[in-house]
Amino acid sequence: MSFKSLKIGKYIIDKPVVQGGMGVGISWDGLAGNVSKEGGLGVVSSVGTGYYEDKAYAQKLVSNRPLSEANFYSKEGFDKIIQNARKICGDKPLAANILYAINGYGDVVRNACESGIDIIITGAGLPTNMPEFTEGYPDVALVPIVSSAKALKIICKRWQKRYNRLPDAVVLEGPKSGGHQGFTYEQCKLPQNQLENLVSPVVEEASKWGDIPVIAAGGVWDKSDIEEMMALGASGVQMGTRFIGTHECDAHDNFKTVLLNAKKDDIKLMGSPVGYPAQGIVTNLTHLVEKREGPAIKCISNCVSPCNRGVEAKEVGFCIADRLSDAFMGNTETGLFFSGTNGYRLNEIISVKELMNKLIQGE
Repeated sequence: MSFKSLKIGKYIIDKPVVQGGMGVGISWDGLAGNVSKEGGLGVVSSVGTGYYEDKAYAQKLVSNRPLSEANFYSKEGFDKIIQNARKICGDKPLAANILYAINGYGDVVRNACESGIDIIITGAGLPTNMPEFTEGYPDVALVPIVSSAKALKIICKRWQKRYNRLPDAVVLEGPKSGGHQGFTYEQCKLPQNQLENLVSPVVEEASKWGDIPVIAAGGVWDKSDIEEMMALGASGVQMGTRFIGTHECDAHDNFKTVLLNAKKDDIKLMGSPVGYPAQGIVTNLTHLVEKREGPAIKCISNCVSPCNRGVEAKEVGFCIADRLSDAFMGNTETGLFFSGTNGYRLNEIISVKELMNKLIQGE
């Protein structure tokens, strides 16, 4: 089976593979730039850009961590990442993933537009006011992430009524994805919430609003998975975890090694200060948190609004900004390593070019 290109707004993605936005620092210029260069859609994560280039863009540090949301997210760092990705992919479409749950969401969306990003993808909450922040940038395509047809309907109704526009595409994320889920623990296990059972109803809902392209995500691993999603009506797929297994991925080599060594039973759902269950690899941190012996929670970075300045972090037993940043910096003792349920299948580190060929041509 040969795959059609994916159209998102005015942009054509030659190979219908969207690389998932992974923060802190897992998908920055190296990964995103090369995915776009090879014909997919590279996606830069906006999370924790104060850590970019060894915290060169954080104006103020406390305990060697960026202080407050003003430094954990650095506008200058984000812009530099986008410009460096552009040097790799040229004028091919490039996207940014901006979490709805972050503090200062609207400002980050505006910054992405100013830095020349083509497509903005937003999850971790229902981005009902997303178009508000892209005024003056009509060419920027907007792509919300949903986990149900109902969520897509709510977004379309709000956007059409308030802003007279609709999503340019939608990412449908099932519960096998890495990181935060759009379901409760119990809902993650239900058959009706598995990706293969969600695609058709979401495609049907999308067609009512003018054939919005649906991009299926969560557990997509190889060419046969892509074929399965396309057969169900998806126009493309999004994949995160498998791209960690590339030379160009911005993750630390220790992060890649943790993933390479993971067994199937090591990948589990866990609590998170963001308020959604998150999928990741059981590591030393997990055991410390279970015993309530994890690193001190200081809320230096104030990264996400649902955490309520560390209140939720204390509830679940870890600070997500500090622990994801530790993973990015290669600290296997206190790092939090997100992975989709298929992460254990990763057995080699290859180039983005080789991976894209495997996904499109087959093994």
